[in-house]
Amino acid sequence: QVQLVESGGGLVQPGGSLRLSCAGSGSLFSFYVIGWYRQAPGKQRELVARITVGGATNYADSVKGRFTISRDNPKNTMYLQMNSLKPEDTATYYCNTHPSLPDSWGQGTQVTVSS
Repeated sequence: QVQLVESGGGLVQPGGSLRLSCAGSGSLFSFYVIGWYRQAPGKQRELVARITVGGATNYADSVKGRFTISRDNPKNTMYLQMNSLKPEDTATYYCNTHPSLPDSWGQGTQVTVSS
């Protein structure tokens, strides 16, 4: 089982940037495809971006060109650099494997984009 802890969220104005971090425990972290998910109030959780062990990436159309996912396998850490943030990016952001492991959901980190 992989335990994951998210951090780095906050309040930012439209057009601003944030960098999220996901710290994983256990040596198995490096063997998983991992991703960032988000859930806005009243909406279903959605996959925002994912990255393979080798570094290949995929993004949701809504964040393409604005968000960048990366990972540091020796440090068991994954990042999401978010630029040009929009109010519709407001959500709780989670990291998990992809496909997700039901027992690996953490508390998430809140991102609020508002002026």
